[in-house]
Amino acid sequence: MTIFRLALLSLRNRWLTAVLAVLAIAVSVMLLLGVEKVRVGARASFANTIAGTDLIVGARTGGIQLLLYAVFRIGDATNNISWRSYQAVAARPEVAWSVPLSLGDSHRGFRVLGTSTDYFTRYRYRRDKSLEFQAGAPFADLFDAVLGADVARTLGYRLDDPIVVAHGLGAIETNLHDDKPFRVAGILRKTGTPVDRTVHVSLEAIEAIHIDWQDGRRDPGQAMSAAEVAQLPLQPRAITAALVGLTSRLGVFRLQRFINEFRDEPLTAILPGVALQQLWSLVATAETALLAVSAMVVVTAILGMVTMVLATLNERRREVAILRAVGAGPRTIVALMVSEAVILTMAGVLAGVGAVYVGLLLARGPVDAAYGIYLEIGPPTATELQALAAIVVAGALAGLLPAWRAYRLSLADGMTVRT
Repeated sequence: MTIFRLALLSLRNRWLTAVLAVLAIAVSVMLLLGVEKVRVGARASFANTIAGTDLIVGARTGGIQLLLYAVFRIGDATNNISWRSYQAVAARPEVAWSVPLSLGDSHRGFRVLGTSTDYFTRYRYRRDKSLEFQAGAPFADLFDAVLGADVARTLGYRLDDPIVVAHGLGAIETNLHDDKPFRVAGILRKTGTPVDRTVHVSLEAIEAIHIDWQDGRRDPGQAMSAAEVAQLPLQPRAITAALVGLTSRLGVFRLQRFINEFRDEPLTAILPGVALQQLWSLVATAETALLAVSAMVVVTAILGMVTMVLATLNERRREVAILRAVGAGPRTIVALMVSEAVILTMAGVLAGVGAVYVGLLLARGPVDAAYGIYLEIGPPTATELQALAAIVVAGALAGLLPAWRAYRLSLADGMTVRT
């Protein structure tokens, strides 16, 4: 009878405690591997918030700050870009397309973005996915608005509902553009990006609602109705930022240098991928903390297994004594105990891995729909396999303690009935 088979028979006689030990290890492995999968998925979704854009152009500022307000709608721009400067950049031979962005207004806590209809065809996320409409279409009329999925769901909007934009970004809306209401013309599908929390209108509409405003307030002497404004030739005077795509990525650094050295006004051009990596590095501490907690849970589960084996060792004195009486040497006793620990650990690891993949299959759709985090289902990566192998090795090493204890039990002590 091999040591491995003997270990299996021994564990079968103590199946309840063995199952509990396997469950403890399985839960810890599920937590460790699950956190890793979610971390990788969240990082990939974060990195793919914007794709297919070669440069983001804004007023002179830091790269992360430009990324935050242009893509994530967080914070405010240090300054605007004049429309003339934007046209000069857009007219460069390296530029294949450009999309202007204008921020500064809000609607019930959600940012309002002024842009062109090209935004809905040029914006990409998650590598190559484009924006899709759940209902309606891009804005065609001056006061049409397209809502992100979260805006429509949170505020309960449907097509053709009226909405009123507020001036500025304050939590309390006091300066309303209520004389020029918008109409919901379209609702976008869920993307898991800041697009979901944005109200999109045309650049001309941004100019229209501010045409009779001065210094952040409506000027009663210049008041104009929506019908009157619609008859005017509206052209933006300034924008907040712009997304730029190039004919060839080989010219990205040349165009970036041209923009950063632009003479008419101070501008900044950033590579979205580089800025996203810099931004993600700021929250890397949270990743490390999650992995550390998961690792501690695994260590706790292995210690629990060792405690279980040690607790039952007193009941197994007679078993160990009989094995030694029939000729089992010290190596056999040690191998038996270590084999039991390895079997328990491997069973827990396999059960945990299986539970993680079942959970991924069940949760991938709802998590993507609710949070925009795409959980990739693929074979374990090299890092994950190394972590799982380390858990098995740690379980085997942990089994040395009860093995040493069992070896120290003498034959006479095991055969003696204690009263």
